[in-house]
Amino acid sequence: MFLFRSYRAPMTETQTIRPFRIDIPQADLDDLLDRLARTRLPRPAPGDGWDHGVPNHYLSETVEHWRSGFDWRAQEARMNAFPHHITGIDGQDVHFVHVPSAEPDATPLLLVHTYPGSFIDFLDMIGPLTDPVAHGGRAEDAFSVVVPSIPGFGFSVPLADAGWTSARTARAFDTLMRRLGYASYGVHGSDKGAIIARELGLLDPPGFLGLHVLQLFSFPSGDPAEFEGLTPADHAGLEHMQWFQSVGGYNTMNASRPQTVAAGLSDSPVGQLAYSELFESFGNGTSLLTRDQVLTQVTLYWLTNTSATAARSYLEDARAAAEPAVNAAPTGVAVFADDFRTIRNFAQRDNSAIVQWSEFPRGGHFASMEVPDDVTADLRTFFAGLRAAGPRGR
Repeated sequence: MFLFRSYRAPMTETQTIRPFRIDIPQADLDDLLDRLARTRLPRPAPGDGWDHGVPNHYLSETVEHWRSGFDWRAQEARMNAFPHHITGIDGQDVHFVHVPSAEPDATPLLLVHTYPGSFIDFLDMIGPLTDPVAHGGRAEDAFSVVVPSIPGFGFSVPLADAGWTSARTARAFDTLMRRLGYASYGVHGSDKGAIIARELGLLDPPGFLGLHVLQLFSFPSGDPAEFEGLTPADHAGLEHMQWFQSVGGYNTMNASRPQTVAAGLSDSPVGQLAYSELFESFGNGTSLLTRDQVLTQVTLYWLTNTSATAARSYLEDARAAAEPAVNAAPTGVAVFADDFRTIRNFAQRDNSAIVQWSEFPRGGHFASMEVPDDVTADLRTFFAGLRAAGPRGR
């Protein structure tokens, strides 16, 4: 049985926006359980720890919960509590969640997800962002929220053509916001979403307010002078970068041979789980995600059969080899203790208008799921500061 399923016919290029509801066929869920029941784990490395990759003990425990304790239908209902839509942009079906705020002066906000995450990253933040008064905030802090799925991810499938770089995705998401009637908006992103958010900063379309990200991926240029004045915390950040590079081999694989690795991921749900080890911070003990949070994301990738199309976004950016450019749009950065540590000196070289810099002692790469209240609060502060500063010159 092939698990690829087209849940709708591809749209023609049109401005039509139509409602969408997640309703996975029961046969697909039954097939998943059948495959999990027939899991064959690899021969373990001595000690069965995380030193060589995802250990068998983690996989066996998680698979048992996946089979007997995880409720996809409950997660599906949670997703469907928000309004979903599909529209065609640049020849591609784009799925998105759109939750306008009841507050009349709410700030339009685009939320762009991670890899190997999805629109699910932000479900816990939508309520506090759109209805701050009900969550301990002020009416003036309200946002009207749009959460799209990056082309090739989730329900933004099938991938219609090649060339979906982060820059092209940014342009498509700007089109989406205009189509929804927003002449002005801001953006927040993490990981892949942070890269797309920065591309929107480079594009700087009319009415663009600014970008708030969890990472700015700025690295040493090779100039020794760049290391002058680095703090002990900066050097710790450099060490964290080196550690991440030593364990994050999926970056290289996705950017070079995404279809090769996807052959295994698309045929084995446990392979998909193992390849998503970033959710567990590669086993270093810092992840705050629950088992159900991880399995909801992994199950979405499995049921939509998007391991290849999601990973392909890395290859498209690698092949595009875009020239470096300085982002001059207002930028806020929230650095979480157990995430990629953005080095401020390098970030300011590549982003000339960093107007807010926050550091948090708790949280990691998936902070929107781990500590959503902290991300929400930082977003409120950033955009309140932009409103207080008034319109910017172009």
